[in-house]
Amino acid sequence: MKSFSAQTFAKRMMSKFIYPAVRRDESHVDVLHGVPVKDPFRHLEDPDAAETKAFVEAQNALFQSFIKESPVRAKLETRLTKMFNYERYGVPFKKGSSYYYFHNSGLQPQSVLYTQKSIDSEASVFFDPNKLSEDGTVSLGSYKFSESGNLFAYALSASGSDWVKIHVKQVGAEKDLEDKPLEWAKFTSMTFTHDEKGFFYNRYPTPSVSQDKAGTETDSSVNQMVYYHRIGTDQSEDLLIYSDPENPTRMFGVSVSDCGRYLILNVSESCDPKNLVYVADLEAQFGCNSCLGVPKFSPIVSEWEAEFSWIATEGTVIFFETTLNAPKKRIVKYDIANPSLGFVEVVAETENPLDFNNVVDKNKLVLVYLKDVKHVMKVYNLTTGAFLNDIDMPSGSIIKGMSGTKKDSEMFYSYASFVSPGVIRRYDFSSPSDSLFRETTVSGFDSSIFEVKQDFYASEDGTKIPMYIIHKKTTVLNGQNPTLLYAYGGFNISILPAFSVSWLTFVEKFNGVVAVANIRGGAEYGQEWYNAGRLFKKQNCFTDFQYAAKYLISANYTNPRKIVINGGSNGGLLVGACLNQAPELFGLGVAEVGVMDLLRFHKFTIGSAWTSDYGNPDVKEDFEYAVKISPLHNVPTEGPYPAVLIITGDHDDRVVPLHSMKLAATMQHNLAHSANPIMMRINTKAGHGAGKSMQQVIEEASDKYTYISIVLDAPYVE
Repeated sequence: MKSFSAQTFAKRMMSKFIYPAVRRDESHVDVLHGVPVKDPFRHLEDPDAAETKAFVEAQNALFQSFIKESPVRAKLETRLTKMFNYERYGVPFKKGSSYYYFHNSGLQPQSVLYTQKSIDSEASVFFDPNKLSEDGTVSLGSYKFSESGNLFAYALSASGSDWVKIHVKQVGAEKDLEDKPLEWAKFTSMTFTHDEKGFFYNRYPTPSVSQDKAGTETDSSVNQMVYYHRIGTDQSEDLLIYSDPENPTRMFGVSVSDCGRYLILNVSESCDPKNLVYVADLEAQFGCNSCLGVPKFSPIVSEWEAEFSWIATEGTVIFFETTLNAPKKRIVKYDIANPSLGFVEVVAETENPLDFNNVVDKNKLVLVYLKDVKHVMKVYNLTTGAFLNDIDMPSGSIIKGMSGTKKDSEMFYSYASFVSPGVIRRYDFSSPSDSLFRETTVSGFDSSIFEVKQDFYASEDGTKIPMYIIHKKTTVLNGQNPTLLYAYGGFNISILPAFSVSWLTFVEKFNGVVAVANIRGGAEYGQEWYNAGRLFKKQNCFTDFQYAAKYLISANYTNPRKIVINGGSNGGLLVGACLNQAPELFGLGVAEVGVMDLLRFHKFTIGSAWTSDYGNPDVKEDFEYAVKISPLHNVPTEGPYPAVLIITGDHDDRVVPLHSMKLAATMQHNLAHSANPIMMRINTKAGHGAGKSMQQVIEEASDKYTYISIVLDAPYVE
């Protein structure tokens, strides 16, 4: 028997959808490299225009009217609220003589930072972001303690924007040390000098938008600068440490070495994992571990050859993780006192890519590798590179967090999986011993009903692609199961197993299947895997994703009518491109905060950094490739097309909402004949994803999966 929602949808499919009216300017044509390119909805690029605001309101109203008749919506919100209501703990870390950890009691809008004097003593609230706003949409973006642990710098984001305001407080004090926060910081590192008189941070020139509208502007984010802020002085007195006005799109990161002597500057051109490295000797220049003027930097890496990430220092020797002559990464050292030696290998590249590292207990180098999208943890001697021991974890687990410093003999680490919300363990190098510290449980959740497996399928060119598949053990492979297929495929980012309340609810309550494809473009197999899915090889990502759907169909998990493809950001682009290229493979596409206009993405906020993956549309050869795959420019005007849901946030200043709005308007115009709905959901007071309150998370998931339930005709199982 069909559910009420399915009956409603069946009736609606018998007539065309009537979409909100929006002005279409056919005369707006750009000529790019001699090619005329229409952009009839260019006016939607202005977020403050009255017709843009009207468009947003009308799209949200249409979407809500579509899902409100389904009884699934209320059931989902009740179930998701119950499932999300479990205690979540972050990995403990030590600063000074105290321990800290993040904790959420279950449904708190934001997690709270707690402190305790010893690992066994009673904890107290150190910082509670929930007191900063009534609706929980002000979040802690990043933070940094001083070396002694006496000072705490913290950056606050409003409504999910990348813009943050930086505050400073004395540990133990109620109020901030300064009356005014530092403004217009974005993508900022924060690091204190060891005299604790101030800290380094990144900011941009003051934009044209006012603070109350920060996050809604579309202006390009260029000319980032590194400043030193001396505590107790006005921001106008901050010392400019580094800028590069001749290369306005470059970005910077600074770190003070663990010994406090060196200031290490990273320079990046884009999201391409290659960077320059400069170092300043604060002690030699100023006679102390402080910043008394503009530091003098000397180059360590002056060519765009590879990626270098600072790890630790020992005297004049600096240790790096790098892809230099090692696409799967290795550990090297560089002696500032003997630069002619160059980079000396400490730990060689292995067959498995190095994912991340940590240095604990003076000279214990903990390296975490990816082996077929599963973590393996090993310990080496930092100085000699000698292998010391393995640290075992349950098969299929993924490290979610790790803490510990050279001064600590203990390390805390957490791991999770698709069906385990998380385990925190304490590793004591002085013993050595590895003991359970805390295990997260979810009331009413039974992991034993789920099956998780990893399959490898062949893409079009024969490349084997790993894919995790989750379903109930009782699921019958009859080709009729509603299936959510997820991937990302870009920017050297690996998509690793994670505990997702929403995914597990879909599996349990809709008898669904969740498939996570580790397509090319990520870092799952190192630099070569990434290179095989970017620039003129970007099509490999889309092809890999389409072949994932073909595999699920051939293996009798599902059929095209029952497949929803889902992805966010670069994954939103993935969904948009695949809907255009292979509409016959899918029943629905849910594209979240996606990059949809590959001809203009570089003109807004931080978009210029993405030329590493998408090419530069101002270059003729890059344009000719991008125009063939850009979701906005390849929406068909005839033939069957899947249902679509486009999700964005009004404060997304990473991938600005205009991408999603222009695509939605284009799809609704070109595909007005389609019986399948094309809808849009615009989150208010939300950005690219980070910083959402728990209530926002639950509401969005409830709306999204209600829509999926209706379109895929997937009844809710009581």
